[in-house]
Amino acid sequence: MSPSSQSVAEAAAFRSFANGYLREIDPGIPVRHALADGPPAACVEWNLRSQRVAIRAEIVSPSLCGAQGFGRLWTRQHHEPRWRLVAPMRALQELLGEAYARCDEGGDETARERELELLGRVLDSYRETARQLDLPPPDPDQAASFIGAERSLVFGHWLHPTPKSRQGLTPWQARSYAPEEGGEFQLAVFAADAARVRHDSAIARSAPEIALDLLGRDAARLPLRPGEIALPMHPLQAEALLLTPHVAGMVAAGTLRPLGAFGPRFTATSSLRTVYAPDSAWMAKFSLPVTLTNSLRVNRMAELEAGVAVARLLARSGEAEHPAFRIVADPAYLTLHCPDRRESGFETVLRENPFRGGAERGIATLAALTAEPVPGRPSRLESLLRRVGGTGLAHAARTWFSLYLDCMLEPVVGLYERHGIALEAHQQNALLDVAEGWPRRGFYRDNQGFYLSESARPRLQRLVPETGTIASLYFDDEEIRRRLAYYLVVNQVFSVVARMGHDGIVREEVLLDDLARRLETIARRMTGLGRAFVRSVLDGPTLCTKANLRVRLADRDELASADGAGTYIDMPNPLQRRAARATSSRVLAS
Repeated sequence: MSPSSQSVAEAAAFRSFANGYLREIDPGIPVRHALADGPPAACVEWNLRSQRVAIRAEIVSPSLCGAQGFGRLWTRQHHEPRWRLVAPMRALQELLGEAYARCDEGGDETARERELELLGRVLDSYRETARQLDLPPPDPDQAASFIGAERSLVFGHWLHPTPKSRQGLTPWQARSYAPEEGGEFQLAVFAADAARVRHDSAIARSAPEIALDLLGRDAARLPLRPGEIALPMHPLQAEALLLTPHVAGMVAAGTLRPLGAFGPRFTATSSLRTVYAPDSAWMAKFSLPVTLTNSLRVNRMAELEAGVAVARLLARSGEAEHPAFRIVADPAYLTLHCPDRRESGFETVLRENPFRGGAERGIATLAALTAEPVPGRPSRLESLLRRVGGTGLAHAARTWFSLYLDCMLEPVVGLYERHGIALEAHQQNALLDVAEGWPRRGFYRDNQGFYLSESARPRLQRLVPETGTIASLYFDDEEIRRRLAYYLVVNQVFSVVARMGHDGIVREEVLLDDLARRLETIARRMTGLGRAFVRSVLDGPTLCTKANLRVRLADRDELASADGAGTYIDMPNPLQRRAARATSSRVLAS
């Protein structure tokens, strides 16, 4: 009998919360749990002092660098000798209460309010996961495309306490506006006085012209008056904006006119607020009145300006194209300017769309490739490897991993070495062309994730002077090394290592050794920023990781904190640990 969607969703909710608790709050102690029907089970045990409870979680699929796979759960009161089986959601609530007891910074009443808020988001995430598990499986042909991969993230981020929480989006809206059900919609268009529209473009075509391109043939029938510019908008955002006083006032004054729905039918990508149409040369990224995971999804002016500035920077530095790697540019933006407001809510990023005309086949985010599979199905990565691996699956997987590093690790580190430009290359912003099974090219997307080196500032500002005026674009190299280690290595590369390990294809130890050797090779070739980064990853006792659970415990919007305060912590470095064990083994052997 197959497990119900509710039980699978409940286990998934515990898995993501407990992995965050392990990494950010308490690593627990390894124990063996005696079983009446077999050998003792390997477990992690947490002593929840504030709850006067202990919890044991069976580790059915361990990982050196990624998510632990949990099985049965047991609990006992401190005064009781006997362990009892406990449901995942009950165990999760016990962990949540203990996490607040340990991390309380605002007093009992404030902490309880935040605890209930987080519990609500956990339940919202659980319900959304269960709903998605009941959806029919995707069409195989469409599943192998760019948008098919974008729609496949049933469980969301494995290291987030509320991976599928979408506050502000109802289930009936999700059918049209969320990616998983393939809903399609036209954009809502406003006409605004040109004098009130702010825009910029790094290419010859202006942002207002690109906005018309986005609307396709419908652009010709827009009822624009002389001196007006069309502002396409996500329908959800348009509805929310019309209810705000500053927008309603402009509509009443006639300086802003809602025109209705126009253009081709778009569908959401995995971020929900970036929309895609298969025949359009452009995608668009909007603000949305929805809180996803850690943040209300709002485009900030600094991000819009950074996208255009970095598009210019990459073009002028000669890094716009790479044979094995491409940065998907956000070369233009437009928004409505409102006095006394930094952002009006109309901020729109215009992104190039290279995934069309047949080029969308076989494009998948690393998040989709490495995601936990639905029970009874293989992961995307396992299916891919079994297709190309033949009888020598482990050898093929190591070859695949090496080619993947060619497409992702090498170009990103090389960009930082040559130009002092680092990318927030986490698994959802990193895509691979695996149309032939083997990684052929990597892609990076998103204007929220650029870090320019302070040490390279004079050279970069000579190329693009406006980079020096954009808030939070330049960082010191120590901070860049920390964040790049998280996004590129911990979040992205380790996800591939862990997925192959969980799928039983290659042991994680083997792939971590392969990664360490590749990093050593890169370090020998480089002399500057890239070498310093690689050495920090290889030699440091810890690596930076994101504290998603702690961010949620504090009920903090991480995007509202430009310096990332409280967003990152350190974790033990599995690469340094393996190097230490290898050195110890060589000493003993001699």
